[in-house]
Amino acid sequence: MAYYDDAHVWWCNQCKIVCANEEVLTDGSHEKCGSKEVVRKSLKQWMLRIPHYAERLLAGLDTLTEWPESVKEMQRNWIGKSTGAEVDFGLEGMTEKIRVYTTRPDTLFGATYMVIAPEHELTQKIVDATHKKQVDEYIKAASLKSDLDRTELAKEKTGVFTGRYAINPVNGKKIPVWIADYVLTGYGTGAIMAVPAHDTRDFEFAKKFNLPVDPIMDPAGASDELRQKVLRGDACWTEDGVYINSANTINGLDINGLNKENGIQKSSIGSKNRI
Repeated sequence: MAYYDDAHVWWCNQCKIVCANEEVLTDGSHEKCGSKEVVRKSLKQWMLRIPHYAERLLAGLDTLTEWPESVKEMQRNWIGKSTGAEVDFGLEGMTEKIRVYTTRPDTLFGATYMVIAPEHELTQKIVDATHKKQVDEYIKAASLKSDLDRTELAKEKTGVFTGRYAINPVNGKKIPVWIADYVLTGYGTGAIMAVPAHDTRDFEFAKKFNLPVDPIMDPAGASDELRQKVLRGDACWTEDGVYINSANTINGLDINGLNKENGIQKSSIGSKNRI
């Protein structure tokens, strides 16, 4: 259940100890000593294979009848069980691949760019010389932010292009690979396929950096005005709908029909946490 591996952690240079995320305040200081000499660094850590035991852990929570429901719900969210698939994206001109975990593999046709965390193991390998200075500066700035700051939904989206392109495995399209601090190495694989037409964060990021928005879902039950905006790529639709701009075998199906007829969504168990 336990294993030894590298992990990015908060390190207080004054106390010489690892800090929990909750101990790093919004101004970047250490809650215990007040020092602002808190940085992100890679250290060897003992890790727990939480994803392997997600089912048992969740079942065990139901037996804790004396625990407050609010606490049990927090634990369920932390365990983060989800059903989805892992997908490998090849990199143009490289043998390496970027692996993503997604709960919606049916939206692969709408992936128009990728985002990897600043600390991702491939970050330095895939950056071309033209973009290296910008990338290094961005990574340094991201290392001074807490995970809470980085994932705050209301925060302004920031990012930097790596100069590298990945290949969408379902349609062969080249899509740019970006680095952004809203993606964390501790969640999923530390990389995402961005489907801006149907994910709010991805949509905001795409609009800021003028990236393509390709709808693959015709909004079900939306007003005609909203529907036209979604189909033009001017609005984001996160609910279910009818598939469009996808493979001929799934165009015209809704999510239930896709699962039943094509089996694209496989029952693999994942976790938000990689510990």
